[in-house]
Amino acid sequence: MAKSALITGITGQDGSYLAELLLEQGYEVHGMVRRASTEKFDRIEHLRDKITLHQGDLLDQRSLVDTLRASKPDEIYNLAAMSFVATSWVQPTLTAEFTGVGVTRVLEAMREVCPEARFYQASSSEMFGKVLEVPQTEDTPFYPRSPYGVAKAYGHFITVNYRESYDLHATSGILFNHESPRRGLEFVTRKITWHAAAIKLGQKKELRLGNLDAKRDWGYAKDYVEAMWLMLQQDKAEDYVIATNQTNTVEECVKIAFDQAGLGDYEPYVVIDPAFVRPAEVDLLIGSYDKAEKDLGWKPKTTFEELIRLMVDADLKLLSQ
Repeated sequence: MAKSALITGITGQDGSYLAELLLEQGYEVHGMVRRASTEKFDRIEHLRDKITLHQGDLLDQRSLVDTLRASKPDEIYNLAAMSFVATSWVQPTLTAEFTGVGVTRVLEAMREVCPEARFYQASSSEMFGKVLEVPQTEDTPFYPRSPYGVAKAYGHFITVNYRESYDLHATSGILFNHESPRRGLEFVTRKITWHAAAIKLGQKKELRLGNLDAKRDWGYAKDYVEAMWLMLQQDKAEDYVIATNQTNTVEECVKIAFDQAGLGDYEPYVVIDPAFVRPAEVDLLIGSYDKAEKDLGWKPKTTFEELIRLMVDADLKLLSQ
């Protein structure tokens, strides 16, 4: 019997890569999608005939129970969230509902329908926020600096709580920033690679950015979804930091992207715009993946430079069409 997996947020960057990985592993893959005013299925268009989609919403308990009954999952990957940090300042309570309380609804539905299943919660390095130690590990205290980070911390602790209270196989992956050609255009790395390609092709003239000195630990989403899957193959559910243990600035990202696009120096094209500076910036987010390497045999395969170059190539190809 093939294993069955349910992915919430299957239309997102991570959901689409995870769906591909699970299909390769022989899983029957189910995805939960919201009935939104704009249906965005482009990331999973090439998989539509290989997966089963269910309509459900993290704000609606009934729909979660129905989705779990219909998909009968062995593994549940909760990747759905209000995922863009900047928007969390504009819609803080909605972010809390989706990204925080939504996790509880999924866990409650699982407890009712399929308590034997294994559950993965997408936690985030944004929970560390104003960091209390560098690098961050599974034991570093949280100090979130955005409504998104606060909501993710709730989602994280409720997962731990259900694991300990109800003996569920529930795991949180504390993933640091991870990017790919499928990243949304509002995220800084993709915004940079897309603009580098557009400027090269004469479709845009400038790139507007906020803080060029902001540093992040950036990895490749395709590497990171493998870590999610590995976590649910363990006999014991534990939480893991998934990161590269290296940090780069936004400026370094711009330099590599403009070099790959064949534009040379970036300065003539980049405009610093205060509109893109966050109300509270996070400090040095850099994660240690030691525990994941020890327990899961996981480590990042793709360097930051390789990642940005492959994203620029993908955007040049996309915009040339």
